[in-house]
Amino acid sequence: MSILANSKLSKDLPLPEALLFDLDGTLYRGHEPISGADQLIANAHNRGIPCLYVTNNSTRTPLEVADHLAVMGISAKEEEIVTSASAAAYYVKSRYPGADTYVIGERGLREALIAADLHLLGDSPSDDRRAALVVQGLDRKLTYEQIRIAVKHLLDGAVFVQTNPDRLLPVDDGFLPGAGSLGAVLQAATGIEPIVIGKPSNIIMDFSLKIAGTAPNRSWVIGDNPYTDLAAARNAGCPSILVLTGLCTIENWQEHCEAAGVTPDAVCDGPEQVERLLNEVMK
Repeated sequence: MSILANSKLSKDLPLPEALLFDLDGTLYRGHEPISGADQLIANAHNRGIPCLYVTNNSTRTPLEVADHLAVMGISAKEEEIVTSASAAAYYVKSRYPGADTYVIGERGLREALIAADLHLLGDSPSDDRRAALVVQGLDRKLTYEQIRIAVKHLLDGAVFVQTNPDRLLPVDDGFLPGAGSLGAVLQAATGIEPIVIGKPSNIIMDFSLKIAGTAPNRSWVIGDNPYTDLAAARNAGCPSILVLTGLCTIENWQEHCEAAGVTPDAVCDGPEQVERLLNEVMK
């Protein structure tokens, strides 16, 4: 059965003008491709359906993400990759052009902000300039001194922007603290809540839809996580397809969706069933 949730759902799905894919847990798991993902993307391209790749990861540049997808057998252009870092850079550039910015994050975030003409402040104690922004993502070499500086800027009035709210980062052998966990430290110290860019925020979705050039109701969101992918689709007004290749299983997907407050438009056990769903909708 192509659609696990309800065989009637495919009749209610609009013809897609774009497909917005999550990455880890949807197209691959760590360094292992998910069976059928490459063929699903290739067939979408053959149909002329644009594919975008929307990730909360802020550590990689879009080119690095495209290179990683290429290893998985998926052909993606740099401009089709939307990271929480690139969305954050777009957001702050449009609202705080050229602002002095203190950054907690890795190369993907720093390069995106530099490309957006933000002025990045250093970590030196002698740098007494006041930041207008604190932009925080995942930094796996974070120090107490960086936390101290970020807290000082926030208490001095800097705007707090966080790339994504993920508390945990899945890796091959388990989990690491994610950007949301690091941000929780800054929130606890300052009492300031951040502007969140990544899924389930509308900010990254609006940026993705702007790149796709499509209406929300014609842009399918395909992902494995009800709390981020499907919630982002709901918030943006996009149809959502849950795939059972990551967070959710056939036994627990309804429980997760209920906890996240979302209802997917279809549930498929993997890319091959998504492909059959596309065939069904496009008849």
